[in-house]
Amino acid sequence: MLSSENDATQPSSIEACSLPLITDLTRDQLAQWCIEHDSSSYRADQIRRWIFTKRVNDFDAMHDISKKFRDLLKENFRLFSTTIVKHQTSQDRTEKLLLELHDGHHVECVLMREPKRNTVCISTQVGCAMGCVFCASGLLGLTRNLTMGEILEQILRLDRVIGEDERISNIVVMGIGEPLANLSALIPALDTLNHKGGMGIGARKITVSTVGLPAKIRELADVNKSYILAVSLHAPNDKLRDQIVPTNNKIGIQKIMDATDYYYVTTGRRVTFEYILLADVNDSPAHAHELAGLLKHRNAHVNLIPANGVEETGYQSPTTADVDRFFMTLAKGGVNVTVRKRKGDDIDAACGQLRLNREKDLIQVQ
Repeated sequence: MLSSENDATQPSSIEACSLPLITDLTRDQLAQWCIEHDSSSYRADQIRRWIFTKRVNDFDAMHDISKKFRDLLKENFRLFSTTIVKHQTSQDRTEKLLLELHDGHHVECVLMREPKRNTVCISTQVGCAMGCVFCASGLLGLTRNLTMGEILEQILRLDRVIGEDERISNIVVMGIGEPLANLSALIPALDTLNHKGGMGIGARKITVSTVGLPAKIRELADVNKSYILAVSLHAPNDKLRDQIVPTNNKIGIQKIMDATDYYYVTTGRRVTFEYILLADVNDSPAHAHELAGLLKHRNAHVNLIPANGVEETGYQSPTTADVDRFFMTLAKGGVNVTVRKRKGDDIDAACGQLRLNREKDLIQVQ
C-alpha cells in the first residue's frame, strides 16, 4: 500500500487520464515549462533522453532527476495515453499493435523487420477522409486528427516491444489517415524523431506518404528537410485516378506533378510515386506506357504495390506475370522502379489493410 506521502503526490486515476501528454510538448515548450517550475532548460533534455532513448515507461524510472521534480512531472503530465489492445506477430516477424486512444478510438501501427533495418509504419489520423477505393483505412471515414504526442507514442510503443539490442532505423508515415492533412502535428513530431535529442533518426530515413495535396506538398517542401515524399498516384491519367482516388476530381494529376516538381527543386530529394496494382483496373501495358510517359523526364522512383486483400473492397492483386510485365514496361521506358515486398499480410498489416474498425480483435481480448 502507498504511504500517505506518496498518496499526496500521485494524481488519482481520473486526474491522470485528463493530464496532458508530455510528448505533445516540443523540446522548447518543455524547456520553458521546466524553467517556469524552478529548473533549468537542460532538464528538458534529460526528460526527453529518458523517453526517446532509454525506453522508460514511467517518470519514476528517470533516476537522475530528483524525486521532487519527478513528482511534479507526475502531477502535470502523462507519459503514455494509449493502451495496447492487441499485439500480433506475423510469420515474417512483422509486428502490429492495435492501440486504444484516451477517448476510446483506435489506431494501428506496424514494425517491419529487414536484415539491416527496422522500419515503423505509423498513423496520423483516426480514420481517413480520402476514400481510396482499395484501402481499409477510410472505410468508416475520418474521426479526428492525432496529436503530435499520439503520433510519437506509436513509435515509443513499438520501440518498447522490440529486443533490447534492436533499434528503430526508419519511419514511414503510411498508416491510417492522410499525413499532410495533419501537418500541424506531423511536422513537430518529425522534428522530434529527427532531432538528436529525440529519436535521432536521419531525415533521409523518414518517408511521408500523401494521396497528393498540392498546397500541403509545397508546405512540407518549405520545411526544407530531406524527408522522402511518397505520392500515392495509382493511375496515369485523371479519368482512371478519379475512380480510384476520389479526391483527385478536385485536384488533378498535373497540379500534383507541379507540386512534386517544387518539392524536388526545394529539397533536392527524389520523389517516390506509389502505385497500387489492381487486377484488370490499372495494370495493363497501356497504363504502364502512359505512366512511363508521365514520369520518365522526372527524377522519380515508382514503387509498385500488388494489391493486398481487403474483404470489403473486392479488389484483387494481379498475377505475378502481370506485375513483371508492368515492371519491365516502366524500366524499359526509363523509369526507376521497384516492387514492394509484401510483409505482414497474414495479420492484416500490409499496405492498405490498416483500419480503425477492429471489432473482432476487441471482442477477442475481452
